[in-house]
Amino acid sequence: MNLLDQLKTMTVVVADTGDFESIKAFKPRDATTNPSLILAASGNAKYQPLIDSAVSFARAKGGSKREQLSLCMDKLSVNFGTEILKIVPQRVSTEVDSRLSFNTEATVAKARQLIQLYADSGVPKEKILIKIASTWEGVKAAEVLEKEGIHCNLTLLFSLAQAIVCAEGGIQLISPFVGRIYDWYKKDLGVDDIPATEDPGVKSVTEIFKYYKKYGYKTEVMGASFRKAGEIIELAGCDLLTISPTLLKELGETDGTLVKKLDANDLGDYNQPKLSLDENAFRWMLNEDAMATEKLAEGIRKFAADIVKLEAIISKKL
Repeated sequence: MNLLDQLKTMTVVVADTGDFESIKAFKPRDATTNPSLILAASGNAKYQPLIDSAVSFARAKGGSKREQLSLCMDKLSVNFGTEILKIVPQRVSTEVDSRLSFNTEATVAKARQLIQLYADSGVPKEKILIKIASTWEGVKAAEVLEKEGIHCNLTLLFSLAQAIVCAEGGIQLISPFVGRIYDWYKKDLGVDDIPATEDPGVKSVTEIFKYYKKYGYKTEVMGASFRKAGEIIELAGCDLLTISPTLLKELGETDGTLVKKLDANDLGDYNQPKLSLDENAFRWMLNEDAMATEKLAEGIRKFAADIVKLEAIISKKL
């Protein structure tokens, strides 16, 4: 078997794309989207019907231009998710507006709105993961939603501190960003590359996985944001891995033997003490990690910038 087929025997493979053809080609169980992926897809003519449908829906509901734009953006995300669910057998992740990352109440309201739009399209909430940035406010919002049976995917996660509060909050799934951690350390060290076996992003996900398994947390770990196939190979055995079409293709075209690197039943000599973090302890632990602090803020800004770009495109159609 090629590496991709072997990986699917030990890890749930998720497609990190908004492109339907790529999802069909690689047959993942789940799919994830974000504002950047939808922005990229929106430039393709084959997705125009999804945009036009969202515009017509928002116009019909009326309200101010601002209200129509907000509703249209939500409906567009749901349109993409609904179409993706015709391809993947399990779940799709749909992201809450990253500009709400520090507003618990607004995040909860937006998530409920997305779930209602999915329900109106005939999609049950069990098929959806609401993506929320791993800020303190985001985690608190996700806790509320989880109690309502709305499962969440906490994204832009770069540190054990974020992972711990997610697990303690009973969150369904987290997405630690391997590649962005790699980017930060590569720049900080002034090097062109870091071998996958020494990759700080790989090490971060490995630690989170072992911490969760050691202390019996049910929160799923989904490694994300990969820069190269070697990172994926080093995380074989992780609960889930969300992978871009480019890297899925590379793995599918590569033969060899894939070794399971992460195993819940074999944690080696892992001995990190169990931690419980209140808000003050969380903020301090995150603050002490320069990489995580910088990449979380940068990630929120970048997703927000892509939302603004997408809104500009949609506004012209309203």
